[in-house]
Amino acid sequence: MSVHVEERSPRTAVAVVDGRLDLLTASDVKRQLQEAVASGLHRLVVDLHGVPFIDSSGLGALIGALKATRVAGGDLRIARPGEQVRYVLEISMLDRVLVCHPTVEEALARYE
Repeated sequence: MSVHVEERSPRTAVAVVDGRLDLLTASDVKRQLQEAVASGLHRLVVDLHGVPFIDSSGLGALIGALKATRVAGGDLRIARPGEQVRYVLEISMLDRVLVCHPTVEEALARYE
């Protein structure tokens, strides 16, 4: 599992997550996303293209990061979720809160 945070503007970043987002990796992903928010990046786009699998712990990490961004006055968007990730978001109805976009660029454009 890896998370690479790329700053796009003073308050906006893209976090590219690669690997399974599950019980073994969720706490580290949550920590890294929250550190990005704490550093002033309040508008996050989380690119999940490289995530083949997500479970409830992974969802919890994303919700924790969403909460951190909103407390800081920002928001979190999901970009390029794979089929399994999209399915889990839909059946948990979290796709209503974790808004998904087909591209990183489209997710970023929503902040403007």
